[in-house]
Amino acid sequence: MKRYMRKEFVYIALLPALLGCRGEELLPPSETEQRGSRTESEWQGFYLLNEGNMGSNKAALDYYDFAQALYTRNQYGLANPTMVQSLGDVGNDIKIYGNKMYAVINCSNLIEVMDSHTAKHIGMIEVPNCRYLAFDGRYGYVTSYAGPVQIGNQQIGYVAKFDTATLKLVNTCHVGFQPDELEVADGKLYVANSGGYLMPNYENTLSVVDMKTMTETDRIEVAVNLHRVRRDKAGMLWVSSRGDYRNTPARLYCVNPVTKMKIDSLDIPVGDMWMQGDSLYVCGEAFSYVTMQDEQTFAIIDTRTHRIVNGSFITDGTAIETPYGIAVHPDSGYVYVTDAGLYVNPGRLYCFSTEGRRLWDVQTGDIPAHIVFVHK
Repeated sequence: MKRYMRKEFVYIALLPALLGCRGEELLPPSETEQRGSRTESEWQGFYLLNEGNMGSNKAALDYYDFAQALYTRNQYGLANPTMVQSLGDVGNDIKIYGNKMYAVINCSNLIEVMDSHTAKHIGMIEVPNCRYLAFDGRYGYVTSYAGPVQIGNQQIGYVAKFDTATLKLVNTCHVGFQPDELEVADGKLYVANSGGYLMPNYENTLSVVDMKTMTETDRIEVAVNLHRVRRDKAGMLWVSSRGDYRNTPARLYCVNPVTKMKIDSLDIPVGDMWMQGDSLYVCGEAFSYVTMQDEQTFAIIDTRTHRIVNGSFITDGTAIETPYGIAVHPDSGYVYVTDAGLYVNPGRLYCFSTEGRRLWDVQTGDIPAHIVFVHK
C-alpha cells in the first residue's frame, strides 16, 4: 500500500481532545528562497495555504512574489509578529474577496480574515467545523459540518452567511450531512453534500439554497461522497465524487442546474480542479481498498465538448508523490501543483510551463493545498 493511511482516516482517527482551538506557534521561522524568474504583470503574487496535519496546529500561509521571484514560508508569522498564536489546526480553504483574504481553519472552528496584500490579521469569524467559502455581493458563505470530527456523527450540516463588512454571521441554512464545496449561480448556492462521517452510507446530492431567504429549495442527486463544485462559462456545474473507495469509483460529473440533471460523467479521480476559461484543469489521486493501488490524474477537460483534451499536462516525467492542489496563473497559463507527500512532512510546490515542463519547485509547509492569486 502506497500510503500508511488515507489522509481522511488519519484525520478522523485523532482524538477530539486535540481539536477546536488555536495553538502556540509550532512553525519554523519565516524563510525566503529565490525561485523561478522575475515577472511583471497585474498580479502581485499568490498565497499558498498549507493544511497541516490534524491536531498539529501547523496550518501555515506561504507567499510567492512574482516581481521578486521570492517564495516565503510562514508569511502569516512574518506579517503578524505580535500574534501569539499560529493560524491554527487544518487550513481547509482560502479566498480573496475585495481587499480581504479569508482562510478557513477547519478544526480551530474559525475563518481567519487578513489584508489581502499584506496578510496582516484583521479579525476572525467563528464557525464550527467550517469547510469551504463562496462570495456574492456583500456576503460570504461557508459550509460547516456542524458537529465534531467523528465517524458516526449524525449532526446535519449547514451553510453560514456572513457580512463581509462587519464579519458578523447573519443567517444559516441546513443542508445535507458534511457539506463541502459550494458554488454561486443565478441567486442560488449549490452545495456538495458528502456524508463523509456516515461512511459507508454517504450522501449523494447537491443542495440548492436560495441566497436571499437562506432556505434549501431542492436537492439534485449526483453520486456518493461529493466534494468539489465548479461552474463553467455556459453555466454548467462540474461536481466531483470521491466514490466509496471500494465498489464505487471516484468520478467527475457535469450537471445542468436548470434541468437538475446529470448530462455527462468522466471516469477520473479528482482531488482538486481549477477552471480557466473553457478548460478545467484536474489533478488528484484515488486509492482503492479493492485493488490496493492509487490512480493519479493530471488532465485538462474542454468544458464545451466534455472531452479530455490533454491526458497529462505534465510532459517531462516529473513525479508527484501525492498530487493535492492545483492552480493556473491567470495570464501566463503556468500550472502550479502541490505535492502532499505522506501528509506528515513538508510538501512541495511545482511550477510547470504551458508545455508541461517543470520550471521550478520549492519546499512548502505540511500538506500544501490551496492557492489564491492576488492583484497588485
